[in-house]
Amino acid sequence: MPSAPSTPLPRRLNASLRDTGIAAVFLALVVVLWGVSPDHSFLGLNNILLILVQTTINGILAMGMMYVIISGEIDLSVGSTIALSGVVATMLAHPGGHPLVVPIVAGVAVGAGVGLLNGIGVAYGAIPSFIVTLGMMTAVRGLALLVSGGSPIYGVSSGFEAIASARIGRLPIMAIYFIVIAALAAFVLNRTVFGRRVYAVGGNPVAAEVSGVSVRRSKISVFVIAGILAGFCGVLLASRTITGSPTAGESYELDAIAAVVIGGVSMTGGRGRAAGVVIGALMIAVIANGLDILGIDSNFQKVVKGLIIVFAVLLDVKTRRD
Repeated sequence: MPSAPSTPLPRRLNASLRDTGIAAVFLALVVVLWGVSPDHSFLGLNNILLILVQTTINGILAMGMMYVIISGEIDLSVGSTIALSGVVATMLAHPGGHPLVVPIVAGVAVGAGVGLLNGIGVAYGAIPSFIVTLGMMTAVRGLALLVSGGSPIYGVSSGFEAIASARIGRLPIMAIYFIVIAALAAFVLNRTVFGRRVYAVGGNPVAAEVSGVSVRRSKISVFVIAGILAGFCGVLLASRTITGSPTAGESYELDAIAAVVIGGVSMTGGRGRAAGVVIGALMIAVIANGLDILGIDSNFQKVVKGLIIVFAVLLDVKTRRD
């Protein structure tokens, strides 16, 4: 397959400046929160590990969202997918029940199924992804409520609980999941033919099709990836809370989109890097954690997050115009 056209030097320079700017803002935010936190506790080891745990679910979710947005689409159903996957996994994880692998695989399979339906709807139904995934968001949430009887499901095995609570030394296993998945997502996006196809489809789907790329197959694939990662997040959240809640994951899709946009991925598709998305996810967790330490109302956190998203989108628009 012909490789995607190389990015012109001015655009590469703009992208590098944008990535540098994102990192600089993140570091400045960390320094400010460290300076104003009581006893400078913000950069204490325990709080750093807590931030990594708080980043994990949104960070993994954002990796899948990154693929979808770079391909020129969007997925609003990932929050509901977390709920359904968590409910299904918890139902299969009761003490003395199935082997541990069963609820994990079932939860991930649910996510893959939702992603496949999204991808088929977008690729073959010629329906905008916003509409397809908005409908799936409602349908999957309703299915989670039906399967659970509208109530949280309790009672899981110690092995299932350990999926999210285990540690390797002092390092929480949740952080390891995030690091491994982010590294794998970056490798696939930057070093494989599939990754180049995703960029090509998002940058110019007509040109990609002419050059031999199956646009439909590529779009289905990115939705399946997003679904698989959302399913895994559902398993992690159910393990962490020891509960399969049909209302879990509400607004998580917005946090994932925020991490992607803050991380410098273009909402119009065709451009973005996994490293930036990692910083975006960390930035969201840092803001929430820092404001919690300072005792600031959680509603104000939403205001701050919203303003940062608007700024990131405006920066993206300016970069594209330049």
